Amino acid sequence: MSARRNIIAWIAQVVAAAILLQTLFFKFSGAPEPVHIFTTLGAEPWGRYASGVAELIAGILLLIPSRAAWGALLAAGVMAGAIVSHLTVLGIDVMGDGGTLFAMAWIVLFASATVVILRRDGLPALARRIVPAL
Repeated sequence: MSARRNIIAWIAQVVAAAILLQTLFFKFSGAPEPVHIFTTLGAEPWGRYASGVAELIAGILLLIPSRAAWGALLAAGVMAGAIVSHLTVLGIDVMGDGGTLFAMAWIVLFASATVVILRRDGLPALARRIVPAL
């Protein structure tokens, strides 16, 4: 990987991991927003805990270069679920946040997609065939 691509990958990894890891306190402490979200989805409290654990694992993996592509795939999956939930059940604005949670989900999804593309060599051969070469 070129130095430029490595820098871009690291920026994307840190952005995605920072967002994922900073939201964990709210998920695990039972803050009103995540409780509202998972109650509305009919998955409180276990959905909130499972989502938090998945985001914790993804955030850690994103910070390990040899495992970053796996963390990015996990993060992208969780964020795709969050985005679909916002679009179908929750709405863009949750509890007056002005769409901040929705925007953060998109940022993590795009950052994760960038990591998967740039760090695709860390994936099995079949997955590398699916992820386009740049």
